[in-house]
Amino acid sequence: MTSRGEAQKAGAVSRSKVVLAYSGGLDTTVAIPWLKEKKGADVVALTVDVGQPVDLAAVRDRALAAGAVRAVVVDARREFAEEFIGPALRANALYEGVYPLSTALARPLIGRHLVAVARREGASFIAHGCTGKGNDQVRFDLSTTSLAPEVEVMAPAREWNMSREAEVAYATAHGISLPTGPKTPYSTDENLWGRSVE
Repeated sequence: MTSRGEAQKAGAVSRSKVVLAYSGGLDTTVAIPWLKEKKGADVVALTVDVGQPVDLAAVRDRALAAGAVRAVVVDARREFAEEFIGPALRANALYEGVYPLSTALARPLIGRHLVAVARREGASFIAHGCTGKGNDQVRFDLSTTSLAPEVEVMAPAREWNMSREAEVAYATAHGISLPTGPKTPYSTDENLWGRSVE
């Protein structure tokens, strides 16, 4: 005969866990409640500090307010400088001989930390905020699956088919406040090594 507690444990369905590469922007903030609602997953938000000019404490708080079960911030600036930027400088690694590979260099490092946190958390999934456009999705997908082929990669923005306006409405409907600021027709990505403008 089993005790009531054992019966409850046996009947409980364990939720899957996903580690989300979290920037604090609209796509990744909306991804938190979306992953909970659509995938039944507990979300651990991971922000990797590669020198981006943001308030990391505010980013962490935003992830928790959006519903993440945990928000992890990793200071990877020295690692980025020594293991990625330094070798790139020595190799004169410029795209088409002109453009510094700032964003491209940071993605494999972020992928490395996503895998480390996923393993530590016992997560079966890694997620990122990339859409179906551009090279970033490839960088995240390949860097994480090459290090942890047993962990499945999800990209909510490739699945949900929402416009920016629909994402804002989704966030509002889920009680998530979004950062306000001047609207621009382009997005930027900045780190220790450079700034990429879409």
